[in-house]
Amino acid sequence: MTAPDDQVRAAVDAAYRDEWGQVVATLIGSTGDWDLAEECAQDAFATALETWPRDGIPRRPGAWLTTTARNRATDRLRRDAAGAAKLRQLAVLARDPGTPPVDEIPDERLRLIFTCCHPALPFPARVALTLRTLAGLSTAEIARAFLTAEPAMAQRLVRAKRKIREAGIPYRVPPAGLLPQRLAAVFAVLYLIFNQGYDEEYDPQGARRDLTAEAIRLARVLVRLMPHEPEPRGLLALMLLHEARRATRTDDGVLVTLEKQDRSRWDRALITEGVAALDEALAMRRAGPYQLQAAIAACHATAPDAASTDWPQIAGLYADLATLAPSPVVDLNRAVAVAMADGIPAGLALVDELAASGRLEGYHLLPATRADLLRRAGRTAEAKAEYEAALKLAPTEAERHYLTGRLEEL
Repeated sequence: MTAPDDQVRAAVDAAYRDEWGQVVATLIGSTGDWDLAEECAQDAFATALETWPRDGIPRRPGAWLTTTARNRATDRLRRDAAGAAKLRQLAVLARDPGTPPVDEIPDERLRLIFTCCHPALPFPARVALTLRTLAGLSTAEIARAFLTAEPAMAQRLVRAKRKIREAGIPYRVPPAGLLPQRLAAVFAVLYLIFNQGYDEEYDPQGARRDLTAEAIRLARVLVRLMPHEPEPRGLLALMLLHEARRATRTDDGVLVTLEKQDRSRWDRALITEGVAALDEALAMRRAGPYQLQAAIAACHATAPDAASTDWPQIAGLYADLATLAPSPVVDLNRAVAVAMADGIPAGLALVDELAASGRLEGYHLLPATRADLLRRAGRTAEAKAEYEAALKLAPTEAERHYLTGRLEEL
């Protein structure tokens, strides 16, 4: 049964969004070869474009793609002299008897995340490799997420794969006692996957919304896997509270700031679930950075309107976050909270101090934040100059539209 080309293209695109990570993860589990897994997965999707118009779209595209990719990998290994040895060495990749049973770890993706997040790899490489392999993000997209150059990111990915191969890092979830060593990187991976799907600029038709759903699903798995750890609940709460506001973040391609979002359109069920998860985490009395970020998000999500926002509490939470997870971006957000809680001059002083340090040079939100505070202070000429500087650095069309609108208002 044939299928129209446009229908096939749509089906392949949907399968890529839904199945890429699972196909690649399954092949890595079968072969232990990361490059081979990606190449054969790409071949399977190319084959689908060639054969589905003639044979029809299969009832289970993911199973079809996995089988095709696995067959291609097996053929490659059999033809390769080194492949026979590689097949004999697959016992190294077998599940460790000490790992949790399969029903606690529902698919290959979580094993892939924990493999990528092995402590033998540098932290940035762990996160980048998982984003490339699990989420199917391009090297350019990952480089953008890390605020680094694409060639440098490409080299980082190559080195990470080589390290896994040469060190014989096993493809498995570690025993429970070793999980905490990898949690920071696992959390970072899941949150970056969530944010990649959350970014409407690169998802104009909502095509990547599946990434946010997958990140939330895997966060739920972590909560079940580690019921006595508070940070998985904190991460889950943070994702849910952000997801609740998704529909109001942009309006016809223009960024909408938090204070102007239509709160009646926020998803109250997600907010209720997120606050409950946060409360459970905080009850364990071991605060971590994701719990603090979730607490900040909860302050915004539970305020009935922008004027009711508890800015003093938010400023205090950012101060705690800066101690637990120091970052110039955290410092910038704290400056905004201080401006709203203690007055614009206090916040501007912190922003100016941050600008003088050079730690956020080239980051568009630094001049954008300074511009907004100057505008609120009535310093229009200075605000205009800062908006123009931010506009030159803004990476997305939605942000450029927003900054252009602010300039026009001035």
